[in-house]
Amino acid sequence: MHAELQLDNQICFRLYTAARLVTQAYTPMLTALGITYPQYLVLMVLWEKDDQPVNDIAHRLLLETNTVTPLLQRMEKLGIVSRKKGELDKRQQIVSLTKKGKALEEEAFATIPSGWDQQLSACPLKQEDYPRLEQELDSIINTLKK
Repeated sequence: MHAELQLDNQICFRLYTAARLVTQAYTPMLTALGITYPQYLVLMVLWEKDDQPVNDIAHRLLLETNTVTPLLQRMEKLGIVSRKKGELDKRQQIVSLTKKGKALEEEAFATIPSGWDQQLSACPLKQEDYPRLEQELDSIINTLKK
């Protein structure tokens, strides 16, 4: 058996597991808001800057537009976002927050940061460690993204 191929020696497995468990930890908080984790990611992009083209949202999330479009369609049905054709380029879809989508920001702020901190309260990693962890993860992401 090659040590390099053992599961316990794989950083990819740890990253995969951490990502899956983080999403799982967010699920109850997001369910209470009536949204999924991918919808939450889209909302965070739009809370930073409203009225964005689908392509820009996809780019920011490091996803393809054909992944983001069905997600936006479901969010539109929920009344969280609206989509309209671009004024300069009619082929472009501009995504905007609705009143409900804007209100979700305050609801999320009231529950998610404290809920996340509570989930990690037993972890030796503390909030002051986050910037270093973010830098390390950004380094991996920036190396691997195309």
